[in-house]
Amino acid sequence: MPIFQENRLRIGRVSEPGRIYLITTRTVHREPAFAHWPTGRLVVREIMREEQRGHVRSITWVLMPDHLHWLVELVSGNLSEMVCRVKARSALAVNAALGRSGSLWQKGFHDRAVRREEDLKGLARYVIANPVRAGLVKRVGDYVLWDAVWL
Repeated sequence: MPIFQENRLRIGRVSEPGRIYLITTRTVHREPAFAHWPTGRLVVREIMREEQRGHVRSITWVLMPDHLHWLVELVSGNLSEMVCRVKARSALAVNAALGRSGSLWQKGFHDRAVRREEDLKGLARYVIANPVRAGLVKRVGDYVLWDAVWL
């Protein structure tokens, strides 16, 4: 995966309600902050909060030990602001839970607008299969930090 270049990623970024985006964001120095699921649930809580507020509709997501993949439909608002809220609130919660301070997430994030003609279920399967490809589990169902609307 290419190294994230914060400034380059901002060029041409649009927030289009009704558009589906594949978002990827990493922890600072690829720290495995979410290797233990209770810590990861603090991030999941913030993802769900954005859904409850009506800003997004999650299609699927997987929280890996050091990064998040999130296939999401933007319902309202600004994509960058929404991702920033999730990262900021989850960082506060994780830092408080672990008794640490400082940055949790790398600056910026990578996003890709999904074309309507793309195979959405295929892309979702690719996202949730990340723990299997990374060798963390043998079956997707054995990994706890993921969800998909088709369940």
